[in-house]
Amino acid sequence: MQKRDQGKSGGSTGGGSATPAKRGRPFGSGNNSTAAAAAAADLAAPSTLLGPSLHVHSSFADQNNKRIVLALQSGLKSELTWALNTLTLLSFKEKDDMRKDATPLTKIPGLLDALLQVIDDWRDIALPKELVRMPRARSLGSNSVATGFGNEHQSLGSTATLHRPSPGSGSAVAESTHQNGTTKHRFSELRFDEDSLFNLDDEGRAEKQQCAVAASNIIRNFSFMPDNEVIMAQNRHCMETAFQCIEEHIVEDEELVTNALETIVNLAPLLDLRIFSSSKPSFIKITEKRAVQAIMGILNSPVKAWHCAAAELLGRLIINPDNEPFLLPFFPQIHKRLIDLISLPAFDAQAAAIGALYNLAEVNMDCRLKIASERWAIDRLLKVIKTPHPVPEVCRKAAMILESLVSEPQNRTLLLAYENAFAEILFTDSKYSDTFARILYELTSRPSNKVATARGIWGM
Repeated sequence: MQKRDQGKSGGSTGGGSATPAKRGRPFGSGNNSTAAAAAAADLAAPSTLLGPSLHVHSSFADQNNKRIVLALQSGLKSELTWALNTLTLLSFKEKDDMRKDATPLTKIPGLLDALLQVIDDWRDIALPKELVRMPRARSLGSNSVATGFGNEHQSLGSTATLHRPSPGSGSAVAESTHQNGTTKHRFSELRFDEDSLFNLDDEGRAEKQQCAVAASNIIRNFSFMPDNEVIMAQNRHCMETAFQCIEEHIVEDEELVTNALETIVNLAPLLDLRIFSSSKPSFIKITEKRAVQAIMGILNSPVKAWHCAAAELLGRLIINPDNEPFLLPFFPQIHKRLIDLISLPAFDAQAAAIGALYNLAEVNMDCRLKIASERWAIDRLLKVIKTPHPVPEVCRKAAMILESLVSEPQNRTLLLAYENAFAEILFTDSKYSDTFARILYELTSRPSNKVATARGIWGM
């Protein structure tokens, strides 16, 4: 990565010049006055070049893509760290940064799978050390005195008697002979126990975890690039890994869960849940039902950023008609939780919930009936409009939800109780007067309305 100088081209390298001072250091912090001059020239650059913008030479990824993939696959700490740091820089993109020459990194052969393998390596050792494993039935070496399979079969000394622990006796098999009240572990246990054979110390586990979080952050950055969306949404390994991370959000690293959730949200418009039952190779065996259950677990989470993202995710998934059969069985739980989110004082939670309800109300008649019959649903939608929400689009969607609900004849009796509230908004808020005029027309002037057709003063 080359430093930007006002008088140099982006791809030139000043081999004979001194190293310029790093951005953020005061003048004179470099080796000589040349460093200070270079920093001053950088500050004197046009305003369009100021800020933490990242400019990478266009040929960097092309020249090093194979090395990056091999470094990720090597598992060596130094190579893995270099690759993750490099990809973090390459995948970073500011909001207003076009970077037309950026390489779509997921099109590099093997790169996405190599990053997912870094996360899988952490997932394989993420179980706590104190986890008590239930005895597993093994047939290999069952007639031998010492089998080398740890807790299932073990030697009991010179008696040559094979001890077969019963289920639930996992704590008993970890103890050996007692001498002077002290418990000692046999050498055979330390030698053949699986945790001892493939164990990582706390420092190694922490490093694996940091690498997994860094890899998840890179994948998240990839999901923001339009060139990568289709490839990632159709990669079963990528989707399975992301859904497994959010499925175990209670015990998993919070940053890893957040990155996985944001990745899924970004790819949701292109995501077809049927990918989990397709003929593509599977690594984790996530099913469509497990995927939706994982989303529901996040939706019920007390973490605001998580349940807001889950609400937005559901609203995007339901747009695809192929996802409806997997989401509709959970709809009673979904709409109840979304209506609860509307009552929260957080404006972003209200916006996410109303955005999801807006899409769900357009699915079918059953969804509209259940939303209207949910307690406090109409009151909370009206409260968002009357408060009002600081984002006008949220208020507009809340009004559109009410219009969708009143289109069902079975809901009109419930909504007639709010006729005065609708009329008040009609006359006091000009932004939504057209919507509430149509709502009142549907309520009072339809021939199918058996309440009182003479009350149809809001329509013709």
